[in-house]
Amino acid sequence: MSVLPIVQWPDARLSEVCAPVGSADLGSLISDMFDTMYAAKGRGLAGPQVGAMLRLFVMDAGWKEGARTPLVMINPEIMPQGDALTIKEMCLSVPEIIVPVSRPESVIARWTDAGGNPKEARFEGAESRIIQHEFDHLEGKLHFDRVSQSTREALEAPYLKALA
Repeated sequence: MSVLPIVQWPDARLSEVCAPVGSADLGSLISDMFDTMYAAKGRGLAGPQVGAMLRLFVMDAGWKEGARTPLVMINPEIMPQGDALTIKEMCLSVPEIIVPVSRPESVIARWTDAGGNPKEARFEGAESRIIQHEFDHLEGKLHFDRVSQSTREALEAPYLKALA
């Protein structure tokens, strides 16, 4: 197990749609992704954020407040539910930039777990938000893609200037 480097925006990989996961052994990658997420103090981490262009992510919504509840979603599908709420989001691939993002308050998710078992559940609150954020990464989207162009430009400008 090891901590992987996190891909930082504007790396082009963060704008690519990820490939479905086949029958590959993902045990080491999943362990490394959890190690990386916890070391970075995150609550979710998607494959492309560590350079693995596959449709999988790891998450743990409550570990900062209590016991760890790790969850792996492979080849997830989500169905947004309920009214949209605007909440400020951060992203490990765009450090220190906080973006107000409007997302549905809950989702029904279908995925395969690390053991190859199909799963389905409804998620609300922080879990729903994390799932939607990480799912966006699998679709080649960042939280910047969920705001107006003027808001995006205002948030991006200082970040891009610091990279120059």
